[in-house]
Amino acid sequence: MLFPDVHSAASLTVSPDRVQHFTSVSLTCEGNFTEWRVRKFSEDGRLYSDCRRMTGSTCNINTSKSDTGVYWCESGSGEFSSAVNITVQNDGNGPILVSPVHPVTEGAFVSLSCSLKTQKILSNVFFYHNDKLIQNDTRGELKISAVSKSDEGFYKCQYSGRESAQSWMSVKDSCFTRLVKYFLLLF
Repeated sequence: MLFPDVHSAASLTVSPDRVQHFTSVSLTCEGNFTEWRVRKFSEDGRLYSDCRRMTGSTCNINTSKSDTGVYWCESGSGEFSSAVNITVQNDGNGPILVSPVHPVTEGAFVSLSCSLKTQKILSNVFFYHNDKLIQNDTRGELKISAVSKSDEGFYKCQYSGRESAQSWMSVKDSCFTRLVKYFLLLF
């Protein structure tokens, strides 16, 4: 996520709930509004104002490489959701990293995996954090039992010599951490 996680009357749900995609993805705008538009910054920095296939509050994207970008919802009255990164993998032979699209709360469990278009569960996968190899055994999944700020960063996977694109995993403070920071500011 490129922008901070702000509290807003608008939110964006991604289905399937991950950053990287092979095929179609649905972006649903949620909140107490009747008019929505999905906006996008493309990889080349262009701003797109409308979804090509908007049905009610849902934008359906039949993914192509040009659909990679940063997306957010905007209501007719100007409320907007937090932004999410969406990456499209058009190479049918390359893997994608299955990782959370929204920030993960500090202390939460998170699982990352590597998937092919034709095969969802893979083994003998290499996982990288900020380009540093962190797991290279037969497990097809990278499990982090209690996420911390040090886990924030870029992740990618490698399977049979082919690498996925990198995805940023953002870690947000837990309610407890925010409360402690607030009290420390008071004293």
